[in-house]
Amino acid sequence: MISTILSRLVSLPGAMPGAMAQGLIWGIMAIGVYITYRILDVADLTVDGSFCTGGAVCIMLMLAGYNVWLSLLAAVAAGMLTGLATGIFHTFMGIPAILAGILTQLSLYSINLKIMGKSNQAINVDKFNLLVSLRWVKDAAVRNPLIMIAVLYWFFGTELGCGIRATGSNPNMGRAQGINTDFNKVLGLMLSNALVAFSGALLTQYQGFADVSMGRGAIVIGLAACIIGEAVFGRIFHNFALRLLSVALGSIIYYIVIQIVLVLGLDANLLKLLSALVVAVFLAIPYWKGKYFSKGGKK
Repeated sequence: MISTILSRLVSLPGAMPGAMAQGLIWGIMAIGVYITYRILDVADLTVDGSFCTGGAVCIMLMLAGYNVWLSLLAAVAAGMLTGLATGIFHTFMGIPAILAGILTQLSLYSINLKIMGKSNQAINVDKFNLLVSLRWVKDAAVRNPLIMIAVLYWFFGTELGCGIRATGSNPNMGRAQGINTDFNKVLGLMLSNALVAFSGALLTQYQGFADVSMGRGAIVIGLAACIIGEAVFGRIFHNFALRLLSVALGSIIYYIVIQIVLVLGLDANLLKLLSALVVAVFLAIPYWKGKYFSKGGKK
Protein backbone atom coordinates (compact mmCIF):
# COMPACT_ATOMS: atom_id res chain seq x y z
CA MET A 1 0.00 0.00 0.00
CA ILE A 2 2.75 2.43 1.00
CA SER A 3 4.83 1.53 -2.04
CA THR A 4 1.83 2.19 -4.30
CA ILE A 5 1.28 5.62 -2.76
CA LEU A 6 5.00 6.46 -3.06
CA SER A 7 5.06 5.40 -6.72
CA ARG A 8 2.07 7.64 -7.41
CA LEU A 9 3.65 10.56 -5.59
CA VAL A 10 6.72 10.26 -7.83
CA SER A 11 4.54 11.16 -10.82
CA LEU A 12 3.08 14.18 -9.02
CA PRO A 13 5.67 16.81 -10.13
CA GLY A 14 4.91 16.06 -13.78
CA ALA A 15 1.23 16.80 -13.18
CA MET A 16 1.82 20.12 -11.40
CA PRO A 17 2.18 22.35 -14.52
CA GLY A 18 -1.22 21.22 -15.79
CA ALA A 19 -2.81 21.77 -12.38
CA MET A 20 -1.33 25.27 -12.14
CA ALA A 21 -2.46 26.12 -15.68
CA GLN A 22 -6.02 25.08 -14.85
CA GLY A 23 -5.76 27.02 -11.60
CA LEU A 24 -4.81 30.18 -13.52
CA ILE A 25 -7.74 29.74 -15.92
CA TRP A 26 -10.28 29.02 -13.21
CA GLY A 27 -8.76 31.82 -11.12
CA ILE A 28 -10.18 34.35 -13.58
CA MET A 29 -13.60 32.77 -13.11
CA ALA A 30 -13.13 32.86 -9.34
CA ILE A 31 -12.41 36.60 -9.47
CA GLY A 32 -15.72 37.01 -11.30
CA VAL A 33 -17.46 35.02 -8.56
CA TYR A 34 -15.70 37.18 -5.94
CA ILE A 35 -17.22 40.32 -7.46
CA THR A 36 -20.76 39.06 -6.89
CA TYR A 37 -20.17 36.99 -3.76
CA ARG A 38 -18.07 39.45 -1.76
CA ILE A 39 -18.37 42.87 -3.39
CA LEU A 40 -22.03 42.90 -4.50
CA ASP A 41 -23.17 40.44 -1.82
CA VAL A 42 -25.31 38.67 -4.43
CA ALA A 43 -25.64 34.91 -4.86
CA ASP A 44 -25.30 34.67 -8.65
CA LEU A 45 -25.74 31.21 -10.15
CA THR A 46 -25.52 32.50 -13.71
CA VAL A 47 -21.87 31.46 -13.84
CA ASP A 48 -22.67 27.79 -14.44
CA GLY A 49 -24.22 28.86 -17.76
CA SER A 50 -22.12 31.89 -18.72
CA PHE A 51 -18.91 29.85 -18.31
CA CYS A 52 -20.06 27.55 -21.12
CA THR A 53 -21.35 30.51 -23.15
CA GLY A 54 -17.87 32.02 -23.26
CA GLY A 55 -16.39 28.73 -24.40
CA ALA A 56 -19.10 28.12 -26.99
CA VAL A 57 -18.80 31.58 -28.57
CA CYS A 58 -15.00 31.39 -28.61
CA ILE A 59 -14.77 27.96 -30.23
CA MET A 60 -17.42 28.65 -32.87
CA LEU A 61 -15.73 31.89 -33.97
CA MET A 62 -12.34 30.18 -34.15
CA LEU A 63 -13.84 27.37 -36.22
CA ALA A 64 -15.28 30.07 -38.50
CA GLY A 65 -11.76 31.41 -39.06
CA TYR A 66 -11.69 34.40 -36.73
CA ASN A 67 -8.62 35.51 -34.77
CA VAL A 68 -8.27 34.11 -31.24
CA TRP A 69 -8.27 37.58 -29.68
CA LEU A 70 -11.45 38.57 -31.51
CA SER A 71 -13.01 35.30 -30.39
CA LEU A 72 -12.06 36.05 -26.78
CA LEU A 73 -13.51 39.56 -27.07
CA ALA A 74 -16.78 38.16 -28.41
CA ALA A 75 -16.86 35.66 -25.53
CA VAL A 76 -16.48 38.52 -23.05
CA ALA A 77 -19.32 40.42 -24.74
CA ALA A 78 -21.54 37.33 -24.58
CA GLY A 79 -20.74 36.97 -20.88
CA MET A 80 -21.76 40.58 -20.30
CA LEU A 81 -25.11 39.90 -21.98
CA THR A 82 -25.75 36.95 -19.66
CA GLY A 83 -25.06 39.18 -16.66
CA LEU A 84 -27.35 41.83 -18.14
CA ALA A 85 -30.15 39.26 -18.41
CA THR A 86 -29.75 38.26 -14.76
CA GLY A 87 -29.58 41.92 -13.73
CA ILE A 88 -32.81 42.74 -15.57
CA PHE A 89 -34.57 39.76 -13.99
CA HIS A 90 -33.42 40.91 -10.56
CA THR A 91 -33.79 44.71 -10.71
CA PHE A 92 -36.47 45.43 -13.31
CA MET A 93 -38.66 42.38 -12.71
CA GLY A 94 -38.10 42.14 -8.95
CA ILE A 95 -37.02 38.48 -9.00
CA PRO A 96 -34.69 37.49 -6.10
CA ALA A 97 -31.05 37.39 -7.20
CA ILE A 98 -30.54 33.66 -6.64
CA LEU A 99 -33.69 32.78 -8.62
CA ALA A 100 -32.78 35.26 -11.37
CA GLY A 101 -29.43 33.51 -11.76
CA ILE A 102 -31.11 30.11 -11.92
CA LEU A 103 -33.49 31.32 -14.62
CA THR A 104 -30.64 32.70 -16.72
CA GLN A 105 -28.55 29.58 -16.19
CA LEU A 106 -31.47 27.40 -17.31
CA SER A 107 -32.03 29.55 -20.40
CA LEU A 108 -28.34 29.47 -21.29
CA TYR A 109 -28.37 25.69 -21.60
CA SER A 110 -30.60 25.98 -24.67
CA ILE A 111 -28.75 29.05 -25.95
CA ASN A 112 -25.39 27.29 -25.70
CA LEU A 113 -26.78 24.33 -27.61
CA LYS A 114 -27.97 26.67 -30.36
CA ILE A 115 -24.58 28.43 -30.49
CA MET A 116 -22.65 25.19 -30.93
CA GLY A 117 -25.29 23.33 -32.94
CA LYS A 118 -24.72 20.22 -30.82
CA SER A 119 -23.69 19.26 -27.30
CA ASN A 120 -19.95 19.70 -27.92
CA GLN A 121 -17.50 21.12 -30.43
CA ALA A 122 -13.80 20.31 -30.74
CA ILE A 123 -10.87 22.02 -32.43
CA ASN A 124 -7.53 20.77 -33.68
CA VAL A 125 -5.09 22.62 -31.41
CA ASP A 126 -2.31 22.31 -33.99
CA LYS A 127 -4.25 24.37 -36.55
CA PHE A 128 -5.05 27.36 -34.32
CA ASN A 129 -2.90 30.02 -32.69
CA LEU A 130 -4.16 29.40 -29.17
CA LEU A 131 -3.05 31.15 -25.99
CA VAL A 132 -3.12 27.97 -23.94
CA SER A 133 -3.48 24.24 -24.52
CA LEU A 134 -2.73 20.95 -22.81
CA ARG A 135 0.78 21.09 -24.30
CA TRP A 136 1.76 24.71 -23.76
CA VAL A 137 0.87 27.93 -21.96
CA LYS A 138 1.88 31.17 -23.63
CA ASP A 139 3.08 34.14 -21.60
CA ALA A 140 -0.08 36.09 -22.46
CA ALA A 141 -2.22 33.47 -20.70
CA VAL A 142 -0.09 33.75 -17.57
CA ARG A 143 -0.20 37.54 -17.62
CA ASN A 144 -3.97 37.73 -18.13
CA PRO A 145 -4.93 37.26 -14.45
CA LEU A 146 -2.36 39.85 -13.33
CA ILE A 147 -3.51 42.36 -15.96
CA MET A 148 -7.13 41.82 -14.97
CA ILE A 149 -6.34 42.32 -11.29
CA ALA A 150 -4.57 45.60 -12.11
CA VAL A 151 -7.49 46.81 -14.26
CA LEU A 152 -10.07 45.79 -11.65
CA TYR A 153 -8.07 47.49 -8.91
CA TRP A 154 -8.10 50.69 -10.94
CA PHE A 155 -11.79 50.37 -11.84
CA PHE A 156 -13.00 49.77 -8.29
CA GLY A 157 -11.07 52.86 -7.23
CA THR A 158 -13.08 55.05 -9.62
CA GLU A 159 -16.36 56.72 -8.68
CA LEU A 160 -18.34 54.08 -10.57
CA GLY A 161 -16.40 51.22 -9.00
CA CYS A 162 -16.80 52.69 -5.52
CA GLY A 163 -20.52 52.94 -6.22
CA ILE A 164 -20.65 49.17 -6.91
CA ARG A 165 -18.76 48.47 -3.68
CA ALA A 166 -21.09 50.78 -1.75
CA THR A 167 -24.12 49.04 -3.27
CA GLY A 168 -22.91 45.67 -2.03
CA SER A 169 -21.83 47.00 1.35
CA ASN A 170 -24.97 48.97 2.26
CA PRO A 171 -27.55 49.55 -0.49
CA ASN A 172 -29.76 51.73 1.72
CA MET A 173 -26.89 54.07 2.53
CA GLY A 174 -25.90 54.02 -1.14
CA ARG A 175 -29.35 55.15 -2.21
CA ALA A 176 -29.25 57.87 0.45
CA GLN A 177 -26.04 59.14 -1.15
CA GLY A 178 -27.72 59.31 -4.57
CA ILE A 179 -26.24 56.06 -5.95
CA ASN A 180 -28.35 54.17 -8.48
CA THR A 181 -28.07 50.78 -6.80
CA ASP A 182 -30.08 48.92 -9.45
CA PHE A 183 -27.74 50.15 -12.19
CA ASN A 184 -24.69 49.17 -10.12
CA LYS A 185 -26.07 45.68 -9.48
CA VAL A 186 -26.61 45.14 -13.20
CA LEU A 187 -23.14 46.51 -14.01
CA GLY A 188 -21.53 44.30 -11.37
CA LEU A 189 -23.30 41.23 -12.70
CA MET A 190 -22.20 42.08 -16.24
CA LEU A 191 -18.59 42.54 -15.16
CA SER A 192 -18.61 39.30 -13.16
CA ASN A 193 -20.03 37.17 -15.97
CA ALA A 194 -17.71 38.79 -18.52
CA LEU A 195 -14.77 37.44 -16.49
CA VAL A 196 -16.47 34.06 -16.15
CA ALA A 197 -17.04 33.84 -19.90
CA PHE A 198 -13.45 34.83 -20.58
CA SER A 199 -12.29 32.04 -18.30
CA GLY A 200 -14.59 29.60 -20.13
CA ALA A 201 -13.10 30.67 -23.46
CA LEU A 202 -9.57 30.03 -22.15
CA LEU A 203 -10.55 26.63 -20.76
CA THR A 204 -12.03 25.70 -24.14
CA GLN A 205 -8.65 26.44 -25.74
CA TYR A 206 -6.83 24.52 -23.01
CA GLN A 207 -8.86 21.33 -23.32
CA GLY A 208 -9.49 21.65 -27.07
CA PHE A 209 -13.28 21.46 -26.95
CA ALA A 210 -16.40 23.10 -25.56
CA ASP A 211 -19.16 21.05 -23.97
CA VAL A 212 -22.64 22.18 -23.01
CA SER A 213 -22.14 20.90 -19.46
CA MET A 214 -18.60 22.25 -18.96
CA GLY A 215 -19.81 24.94 -16.56
CA ARG A 216 -21.69 22.58 -14.28
CA GLY A 217 -20.43 23.14 -10.74
CA ALA A 218 -18.40 26.23 -11.70
CA ILE A 219 -19.97 28.22 -8.86
CA VAL A 220 -18.68 25.65 -6.35
CA ILE A 221 -15.14 25.87 -7.71
CA GLY A 222 -15.33 29.68 -7.69
CA LEU A 223 -16.54 29.74 -4.09
CA ALA A 224 -13.86 27.24 -3.10
CA ALA A 225 -11.16 29.48 -4.62
CA CYS A 226 -12.55 32.58 -2.86
CA ILE A 227 -12.79 30.88 0.50
CA ILE A 228 -9.42 29.11 0.30
CA GLY A 229 -7.74 32.36 -0.77
CA GLU A 230 -9.30 34.26 2.14
CA ALA A 231 -8.48 31.52 4.64
CA VAL A 232 -4.83 31.20 3.58
CA PHE A 233 -3.97 34.81 2.75
CA GLY A 234 -6.66 36.79 4.60
CA ARG A 235 -4.40 37.81 7.49
CA ILE A 236 -1.59 39.12 5.28
CA PHE A 237 -3.45 40.42 2.20
CA HIS A 238 -5.42 43.53 3.18
CA ASN A 239 -5.08 45.60 0.01
CA PHE A 240 -7.97 45.15 -2.45
CA ALA A 241 -5.65 44.14 -5.30
CA LEU A 242 -3.99 41.55 -3.07
CA ARG A 243 -7.39 40.18 -2.12
CA LEU A 244 -8.16 39.65 -5.79
CA LEU A 245 -4.76 37.98 -6.15
CA SER A 246 -5.54 35.74 -3.19
CA VAL A 247 -8.64 34.48 -5.01
CA ALA A 248 -6.54 33.51 -8.05
CA LEU A 249 -3.98 31.85 -5.76
CA GLY A 250 -6.82 30.05 -4.00
CA SER A 251 -7.87 28.57 -7.33
CA ILE A 252 -4.32 27.34 -7.98
CA ILE A 253 -4.17 25.79 -4.49
CA TYR A 254 -7.53 24.14 -5.09
CA TYR A 255 -6.38 22.49 -8.32
CA ILE A 256 -3.07 21.42 -6.80
CA VAL A 257 -4.98 19.72 -3.98
CA ILE A 258 -7.34 18.10 -6.49
CA GLN A 259 -4.37 16.84 -8.50
CA ILE A 260 -2.74 15.39 -5.39
CA VAL A 261 -5.96 13.62 -4.44
CA LEU A 262 -6.33 12.20 -7.95
CA VAL A 263 -2.73 10.99 -7.97
CA LEU A 264 -3.38 9.23 -4.67
CA GLY A 265 -6.18 7.28 -6.33
CA LEU A 266 -9.46 9.07 -5.56
CA ASP A 267 -12.33 8.11 -7.86
CA ALA A 268 -12.72 10.98 -10.36
CA ASN A 269 -16.50 10.63 -10.07
CA LEU A 270 -16.24 11.97 -6.50
CA LEU A 271 -14.60 15.28 -7.44
CA LYS A 272 -17.81 17.31 -7.22
CA LEU A 273 -18.50 15.84 -3.78
CA LEU A 274 -14.97 16.71 -2.68
CA SER A 275 -15.40 20.29 -3.96
CA ALA A 276 -18.67 20.70 -2.07
CA LEU A 277 -17.09 19.38 1.14
CA VAL A 278 -14.10 21.74 0.79
CA VAL A 279 -16.44 24.73 0.41
CA ALA A 280 -18.59 23.59 3.34
CA VAL A 281 -15.60 23.18 5.65
CA PHE A 282 -14.02 26.52 4.79
CA LEU A 283 -17.38 28.28 5.15
CA ALA A 284 -17.82 26.68 8.57
CA ILE A 285 -14.36 27.64 9.88
CA PRO A 286 -15.28 31.30 10.73
CA TYR A 287 -18.43 30.06 12.50
CA TRP A 288 -16.50 27.45 14.46
CA LYS A 289 -13.85 29.98 15.42
CA GLY A 290 -16.48 32.43 16.68
CA LYS A 291 -18.51 29.81 18.56
CA TYR A 292 -15.88 27.51 20.03
CA PHE A 293 -12.56 29.35 20.06
CA SER A 294 -13.39 32.98 20.88
CA LYS A 295 -12.81 34.22 24.40
CA GLY A 296 -16.47 34.16 25.30
CA GLY A 297 -17.31 31.03 23.30
CA LYS A 298 -17.77 27.45 24.40
CA LYS A 299 -14.71 25.33 24.98
